[in-house]
Amino acid sequence: MFVGGNSGMKAFQRLLWWILAGSKGGLNRTRIMETLHEIPMNMNQLSNNLDVDYTTARHHIKVLMKNNLVVTTGKGYGALYFTSELLEENWESYLEISERIRKKHKSAGKGGKY
Repeated sequence: MFVGGNSGMKAFQRLLWWILAGSKGGLNRTRIMETLHEIPMNMNQLSNNLDVDYTTARHHIKVLMKNNLVVTTGKGYGALYFTSELLEENWESYLEISERIRKKHKSAGKGGKY
C-alpha cells in the first residue's frame, strides 16, 4: 500500500505507467478501471460490457487486484469488482496519465476499443 505525500503520489504514478503503458494490455486495463469506476460489475458483466473474452477480462482483473487498483467482494460467479480506495483517492492522477497514454496510442496509429 502506498503512503500519502509526494513520494506516495510518485510511487502511484510509476505504478500506473507500468500497468497502463508498460504492456500490451494497458488499454484494456484502462477500460476496465473506467468501467468499474462508474459501476461495479461481476466478471461476466465486465467481459460482455467491454466486448472482451472472459479469460482476458479475468487476466486483467487479476493484474489490477494484485496491484491494489481493483478490489472484490463476494465469491465465485457473483463476485463484484470495484475500483480500490487507492485508485479512487488518486483518480485525478489516473485521468492525467490515462489521457497521455491515449494520445500516445492515437498518434502512433494504434487503435483500441475506445
